[in-house]
Amino acid sequence: MPIQVTITAAELAALLAIREAYGSLQREHEEVRGTLRLVTAERDLAEERLRAYRHELFGAKSEARSSEQLGLFNEAEALGTKATPAQEDTAELAVAAHTRKKRGHRKPLDPNLPRDVVRHELPEAERFCANDGHALVEFGVEISEQLDVIPEQLRVIQHHRVKYACPCCDLGIKVTPAPPRIIPRGLLSESALAWIATGKYQFGMPLYRQAGLLRRFGGDISSNTIAASMVRVGLATQPVINLMRDALLDAELIYCDETTLQVLKEEGRRPQTKSYLWAQMTGSGVPIRCFTYTPGRGTKLADKLFTGIHEGAVMMTDGYEPYNDIAQRHQLVHLGCWVHVRRYFVKAEDSVPKAARTPDLLATRFIKLIGKLFAAETRSETWPSQRRQRLRRRYSARVLDAIHALMLEQSPGIVPKSLLGKGLTYLRAQWPKLIRYLENGDWPISNNPCENAIRPFCVGRRGWLFSDTVDGANASANLYTLVESAKANGIDPYRYLTWLFQRLPLAKTVDDYDALLPWKMPAELR
Repeated sequence: MPIQVTITAAELAALLAIREAYGSLQREHEEVRGTLRLVTAERDLAEERLRAYRHELFGAKSEARSSEQLGLFNEAEALGTKATPAQEDTAELAVAAHTRKKRGHRKPLDPNLPRDVVRHELPEAERFCANDGHALVEFGVEISEQLDVIPEQLRVIQHHRVKYACPCCDLGIKVTPAPPRIIPRGLLSESALAWIATGKYQFGMPLYRQAGLLRRFGGDISSNTIAASMVRVGLATQPVINLMRDALLDAELIYCDETTLQVLKEEGRRPQTKSYLWAQMTGSGVPIRCFTYTPGRGTKLADKLFTGIHEGAVMMTDGYEPYNDIAQRHQLVHLGCWVHVRRYFVKAEDSVPKAARTPDLLATRFIKLIGKLFAAETRSETWPSQRRQRLRRRYSARVLDAIHALMLEQSPGIVPKSLLGKGLTYLRAQWPKLIRYLENGDWPISNNPCENAIRPFCVGRRGWLFSDTVDGANASANLYTLVESAKANGIDPYRYLTWLFQRLPLAKTVDDYDALLPWKMPAELR
C-alpha cells in the first residue's frame, strides 16, 4: 500500500516555495546557458573574422588546393606534371669518346627578331696549334645569343601643306587641305596615341609615368595634355564600340561581371562615391570583350547593358541579385558560377588554424567535391559537346547530388553569419542556376573567363587609382574594350589601335565603321 505522509500547512507552503525557487533557478540557468552560447558564438565569429582579415592581408592570395582531384580521370597526366619537363633540342658536340649534348634549359629567342652578328676572332698570335705549331684553320663558329633592347626613339613629323597662287591675280590662292586626323590639330600622331593607350590599358602604366618616360627621350608633354588626348580618342571610337556591343548581344552565350571604379567629378555625387565598370564577353562566336561605365550597379543601370539581347540567350554571372531580374525580364537562361561558390568555402577553410584542419573539415569536404566537378571539366575540355554532356550527366550529376545532400545535412547546425554559413546560404540560393550547366555540353561551369578579362583593369586601377571625369571613365571603358578584344582575337593591340586611329577619321557610313572591327583587321597587318 502507498505510504501516506501527513505534513502541516506550513511545511506544504515551504515545499511549494522550494519548488518555485528551483524552477526559477532552472530558468535562470537556461538563460545563462543561452547567453553563454550567444557570447561564445559571437566570440567565434569575431575570431574567424580576425583570422580572415589577417589572411587577406598577409596570407597567400591563391585559391589553389591539393591537386589530388586531377587524378580522378587522368592519373598519367597528373603524374606527368611531377616529372622532369622535356628540354629543348640542343646542338650535339662530337667528342672522341662519345657524343654529348650541351646542357641548357633556356627558351630560344624568337627567330623573327632581327639579328646583328658580332664576330669574335682569336688574335693572330694565338692561331697556332699548341701541339705541333701548325697554323689553325677555321672550320666553323659557335653561336650564342643575347637579347638587346633599343630604347624608344621620338621623332617629329612635319606636315608641309603646299600653297598655290594664281600668277595673274590675287584671288586664286589654294592650300592643300590637312589630312584627316582622329584628333584635329592634335599634338600626338595616331601611332603615338596607340603607344600611350596600350601603355595604360594593356600594361597598366599611369599617364603621368608615361609623360615622364617621354621626357626621358626628349618629348616634354604634360600628363594633362596626354590625358585629354586619351579622352578625345577614346570617345572618338564610340561608333566602333556600338557595333561591337551589337555583335556581343547577338551571341548565344554572354558572360558578365562588374567591379568598382572611382570617378571624382560626377554631377550630384561625392568624389568618394563608388561607380562601376561592367565587363561583358562572348562565350560563342567572335571573341568580344565590352566594358561599360555606370554611376551605380542597380537593376535599371544593369538592364541597359542587355537592351537588344535576344530571348533564350545564355547568361553566366555571379550571384548579384540584379542579374536575376535581367534574366527574367529578357527570358534568358541564367547559369551560376561554381568558382564563386568554391571561394566561400576556401575563405572558410583559410579561417581555420592550420593545426585544426583535417580532411573531415566541412569546408574542405565541399572544396573536394567541387574540385571533382572542375576535374571533369578539365578532362573533357577538348571533347565534343555531346560527349562532354554525357560525362556531366553520368558523373557530374552524382557529384552534385552529393554536394546537395551534404548541404541539406549540415545547414541546420551552422551559424548563418559565419564564413561557412555564408557559403551554405549562397549555395542554397544559387542552386537552381548552378546545376543548369548539365543541360548543355557547351554551357560553362564558371564565370572565370570574364574575371580574367576584367583583371587587367583591376591591376591597372592600382596604378592610376581613379578617373577624373565621366567622359574620362567612358573613354577608358572604350579603350579597354578595344585592347582586350584585340587580344582575344590574337591581334597586337598597338598595331590594331594604330590601324584603327589612322582609318577612323575616314569612316563615314556604317559599313565603313563595320570594317574597322578588330576581327576584320587584315591578317597581314596584325
